[in-house]
Amino acid sequence: MQDCMPGTEEQLQKEVTSGYIGFDPTADSLGVGNLVQIMTLLHFQQAGHKPIALIGGATGMVGDPSGKSQERNLLSEDILTHNIQCQKKQLEKFLNFDSGPNAAVLVNNYDWFKEFSFLDFIRDVGKHITVNYMLAKDSVKSRLENGMSFTEFSYQLVQGYDFLYLLQHHACKLQMGGSDQWGNIVTGTELIRRKGAGEAFALTTPLIRKADGTKFGKTEKGNIWLDPLKTSPYQFYQFWLNASDSDTSTYIRIFTLFSKSEIEKLEAEHSQAPHLRILQKALAKDITTRVHSEADYEMAASASEILFGKGTTESLKMLSETDLLTIMEGVPQLEISNQDLNQGINIVDLLAEKTNVFPSKGEAKKMIQGGGVSINKEKINETNLLVTEQLLLNNKYLLIQKGKKNYYLIRVSITN
Repeated sequence: MQDCMPGTEEQLQKEVTSGYIGFDPTADSLGVGNLVQIMTLLHFQQAGHKPIALIGGATGMVGDPSGKSQERNLLSEDILTHNIQCQKKQLEKFLNFDSGPNAAVLVNNYDWFKEFSFLDFIRDVGKHITVNYMLAKDSVKSRLENGMSFTEFSYQLVQGYDFLYLLQHHACKLQMGGSDQWGNIVTGTELIRRKGAGEAFALTTPLIRKADGTKFGKTEKGNIWLDPLKTSPYQFYQFWLNASDSDTSTYIRIFTLFSKSEIEKLEAEHSQAPHLRILQKALAKDITTRVHSEADYEMAASASEILFGKGTTESLKMLSETDLLTIMEGVPQLEISNQDLNQGINIVDLLAEKTNVFPSKGEAKKMIQGGGVSINKEKINETNLLVTEQLLLNNKYLLIQKGKKNYYLIRVSITN
């Protein structure tokens, strides 16, 4: 916890409390950067309280200036509706929306803003918060020098009204969020106080930074998404598997439901053999299974072992072309024509003449007969094997393994 309004802890201990967190609907998928807040709602629900996930259909049309250096493009209603539907499916993997007094609720602030006229808004909301109060917020002060539109300046009033509306219609007494949202959150509590609408509380969680100071949730290739079409389960698994030891000790406490004793046991085992990455594997398994599925985890874990000799033919066949090329980055890539495979090509000719994996046919035959050659992770022993299109991965590739550690990716190009 980063910031907490006085009385918040007492409120949570006193009774079942409804609390909400807002999510930005400007993408059709949530990312791992949202997982802190998703896990906050999950823990909140498991503690017996009622979580409300607010998708900002209206605020998404305005744009939050917090942490931004420039104004963002505004999205159409159709795009926002699509994005909200996609995000709800992802939230349902973490939160129970179905039954019980503390079942999660999904709301869209567009539902109460779409009929709210501008004159009604400035009369019922704007008059209660002074310009001086709004100018004092860091999210505003940091932008004043270069300028910000009235649209973004008004954002904190719009978010503040969300809290008021949820208090009045959902008995929601608590707003949560990342520490960069503290200014917007307390605008809501201030609006509630000035309108005499009741008690309201607030808490925030720290923003996560990696040990090297870089932003959590991003790689050189961009965001890590929860949508498998944007970030494949394999790439998602690799993100967690490749985390540093210090980062993993932090992540496993935030993004899993492991108990303190379970985490300490994993850390002790990890310290005995850090090269086995026991801690990273436990974290990656838990979060990949939750976000995707156990089958996706099994595939990703198996695929990650392909270059270490432990992957299977089936896991290799399940890989998308993107994942296959990602795994094989740095592996020598060779090329043959599809015409070479029309009638099939002898394995020895393929490896010694068409690709030069071996310098001679004799050496190729000797290695094959000794069990030292695999195609797509399957050992071959017959020097008269005919390689055909049926063996291709993604209708385009062959993975050749020579000995224990030498791999070659053969790409089949289409020629007339």
